[in-house]
Amino acid sequence: MTHADQMVRWLGELGYSHCFFVSGGNSMHLLNAARQKMVCIPVVHEVSAGIAAEYFNESNLSVGKAFVLVTAGPGLTNLVTALAGAYLESRELLVLGGQVKSSDLADKGLRQRGIQEVDGVAIAGPVSKSVRRIEKPIARSDFCQLVNSGSTDRKGPVFLEVCLDVQGAPARVDEDVVISERKKLLPKNSIGAKSLDKLVDLLAKSKRPVLLVGGGVSRDEFFSLKPEVERLGMPVMTTWNAADRLDANHRLYFGRPNTWGQRSSNLILQSADLVIAVGTRLGIQQTGFNWAQFVPNGNVVQIDIDKTELEKGHPELALGICADAFSLLKQLFDKSVATPVWSDWVNLARKVRSQIPLSEPVNESFDGFLNPFEFALSLSDLCEDSDTVVPCSSGGAFTVMMQAFNQRSGQVIITNKGLASMGYGLAGAIGAALADRSRRTVLVEGDGGFSQNLQELATVNVQKLNLKMFIFANNGYASIRMTQKNYFDGAYLGCDIESGLGFPDWQILAKAFGIKSQMLSENFMADKDFLDAWNDAEACLFVVPIHPEQTYFPKISSQVTATGSMESAPLHKMSPPLSDQIIAELGLELDLR
Repeated sequence: MTHADQMVRWLGELGYSHCFFVSGGNSMHLLNAARQKMVCIPVVHEVSAGIAAEYFNESNLSVGKAFVLVTAGPGLTNLVTALAGAYLESRELLVLGGQVKSSDLADKGLRQRGIQEVDGVAIAGPVSKSVRRIEKPIARSDFCQLVNSGSTDRKGPVFLEVCLDVQGAPARVDEDVVISERKKLLPKNSIGAKSLDKLVDLLAKSKRPVLLVGGGVSRDEFFSLKPEVERLGMPVMTTWNAADRLDANHRLYFGRPNTWGQRSSNLILQSADLVIAVGTRLGIQQTGFNWAQFVPNGNVVQIDIDKTELEKGHPELALGICADAFSLLKQLFDKSVATPVWSDWVNLARKVRSQIPLSEPVNESFDGFLNPFEFALSLSDLCEDSDTVVPCSSGGAFTVMMQAFNQRSGQVIITNKGLASMGYGLAGAIGAALADRSRRTVLVEGDGGFSQNLQELATVNVQKLNLKMFIFANNGYASIRMTQKNYFDGAYLGCDIESGLGFPDWQILAKAFGIKSQMLSENFMADKDFLDAWNDAEACLFVVPIHPEQTYFPKISSQVTATGSMESAPLHKMSPPLSDQIIAELGLELDLR
């Protein structure tokens, strides 16, 4: 047994079962060890391995966990985007990286001594929670502690770079007790009695509260709290990372507020007198760039496990509590015995939701093309509660899905909005599909984003995945095109075919990879060929024709000031503005003009 065999065995004891990898000489002993103990899934590019492993784990659909194995040098540099994405979204991502022999490591200012050598620890450090170069065999307790550090407190990636001679060294005789339990450690004195009492008092006095649930509250945790949420009767909203926590038809669900969020949700949130934001860092995309006007007439309470998020200075908080989100909610519900009457507020919120459609008429439909918002609504009707949905991570296709898709209880929805990188969708969908092969996985991605990782169609074919891929084909980058149109008078560059950006014929491409494909028509939901492909267990690529001049409203608009900086509207003033008639009918205490 080599030390690499030993480390992989320890990973199995820690609950790891799958390895996403790209082969390489500097990781050969680790790969040989993983081959004997793990389900090993080769991908074409290392960034796909990282993204797939992140989504595999985030889906929570597999009993075991996935890790990533890459070689030294380009293996690690190709992976950095995935590390950054998992780091920003506070998700587990364990990466084992190969490295040259310890005797070949560069020193004394050398740039490189060993073949493919770069300092992976230095590169990965800023976007990882823990990093370590292993230059001699490591004790089991130290190894397990490093691996588990990615799942304690605020989660994040762990990068362990293992020198080639260490991998191939004889197994270490080590009697340490394996650390197999994944404990969720809380900050000391995380929930002070005074803070909790203040929060209970704020909630009791509130006339228009909103519970904003973020990804820091897991699916299982929120489902266990649903009876208490329903007992209190408080309106509930979710961030994009928590989109699958509550059914869209639930009586207390009021959408996903955001700079690209649902207009009705933004209006309700901005009308609240108390927002309890739990398990969300309240980043600028969530609050709006004009964060000074976030919840302008109310108090904001933020519960986050990372104290620095509470101290960053935006938005202004009435109360910040450093605590585990789930533990705090349990204690809040336990202390909130009396049930306040918020029926008038809930009814007003329902009125707002009913009067502002998810697909607004401002977005023109074009003959021969699909309206993307109407498509997302139709896809909502088609999807079942056992589906896994991956609405990519960037661009027009992403924002349309997060604005118009109506989720169902039981669905799993995964995205990575923190990095907002193109190219995440296909690799993420592969990881989610492999976590539970019995489920259908549905991917929606723009043609620009899909192009950045399209080589993984080979992985889809080889793995025989039940993956339905919908590509918004508008011959370019929709969001960049809109930016150049709105701010630079249509001086387009590198945003579509006419300005120099190339795209393949998607159906010919799918055929080259051995995957079925279809071009959708406006009546695709009644098309027998589509329904047959939708309902079978084979992968299929569906081309969704979107007009290049398609608009994507509503959105938060910005204007260039005299100094050249940008000034953004608050969340409740999305463009285009509502008509005076609708504003009057809504009767909200907000300046909407």
